[in-house]
Amino acid sequence: MATGTASGGRRLPRGFAVFTTFPDLLFIFEFAFGGLVWILILLTQVPVPLVQGWVLFVSVSCFIVTTLLLFLYIVGAHKNWNFWITLDTAYHCLAALFYFSASALETLVTIGLQDDIHKHYSENISAVVFSIIVTLLYMVHAVFSLIRCKVSYRNREHS
Repeated sequence: MATGTASGGRRLPRGFAVFTTFPDLLFIFEFAFGGLVWILILLTQVPVPLVQGWVLFVSVSCFIVTTLLLFLYIVGAHKNWNFWITLDTAYHCLAALFYFSASALETLVTIGLQDDIHKHYSENISAVVFSIIVTLLYMVHAVFSLIRCKVSYRNREHS
């Protein structure tokens, strides 16, 4: 059977097929935009350090895990074990949830900065926009990973 496709193929891609299959193609965008969020949060001056800490934790953690998963998929470490499909699904669902919470908190703090004349306001706006983009990327990846997981379990039952 072919590697994962947009219709939810039952296998994870390996090698450079990661860059040509959907939803695994989203790894590249999650990596790039997640890195931008990380950099922008470092540049911002948020008056609530706990919020900045959470957003930074989420962005750095997801950046590292996404990089690790991308590398492991490229080298084919998963060997098409069903556990990896479940792991991929769980990670992307959790990442989407965490990024959603981080985006909501960053948005709330940025709205609070709107009334004050704050020289880092535009950087906060950029961080909010990119964190929302990354949240949507992780959500789309999670949905298609869930579809792949469902197809994988269904095919396992019929085998």
